[in-house]
Amino acid sequence: MFDKTARIYDAVYGFKDYPAEAMRVAELIRERKPDAQTLLDIACGTGMHIQSWIGDFECAGVDLDDTMLAIARERCPGAEFAHADMTDFDLGRTFDAVVCLFSSIGYAQTIDRLRRTASAMVRHLAPGGTLIVEPWLTPESFQDGHLSMDTVDQPDLKVARIGRTQRDGRASHIHFDYLVGTPKGAEHVQELHTLGLFTDEEYRAAFAGAGVTLERLVDEGLPNRGMYAGTRPRRP
Repeated sequence: MFDKTARIYDAVYGFKDYPAEAMRVAELIRERKPDAQTLLDIACGTGMHIQSWIGDFECAGVDLDDTMLAIARERCPGAEFAHADMTDFDLGRTFDAVVCLFSSIGYAQTIDRLRRTASAMVRHLAPGGTLIVEPWLTPESFQDGHLSMDTVDQPDLKVARIGRTQRDGRASHIHFDYLVGTPKGAEHVQELHTLGLFTDEEYRAAFAGAGVTLERLVDEGLPNRGMYAGTRPRRP
């Protein structure tokens, strides 16, 4: 998905305060499981959050994009990374905390895949462990035809990215057009991202079916999205 833009991904999202986000997620984990030692980041991307967690947790990450994983491995040599689809993966172990941030859960796209993703996440969560999920937009909050623009102005990298949203039933499409300038020249790159529009009830039902009851933290995460937190019950 990011094979043409992985090299500029961190520059485009340079406005995100990854250390502050990682610190807040760590606080949410510690509030629920003070002795947490291991953490799994689902759809970890280039490892920007994991970079801030190393030292506090033994970290692992999974992602579907090999180019992003290569960047993450270089950035976070103390962490383990695996190429995997979040809807169906098996690392052969469990973690004290499992997180999925930056609305990556939306890439599940359908209710069936959302349920499978929830099951895969919970399977990797130790009893008593904490689950943190940052959701994508709901059907009610998604704006069809919304335009956005992000720019990068570095000495050897100039980027203008225009995003346009489109709704197709319960699917949201984001069409990205990049104009990327380097000392070697300018390039036009296009990407299409498709994310599912799930209701609060659907998120809760998917994870409840996997064995974790979610709590909605409305003042956390990205604007208008909130955050979900839950704990896997301990065995009797």
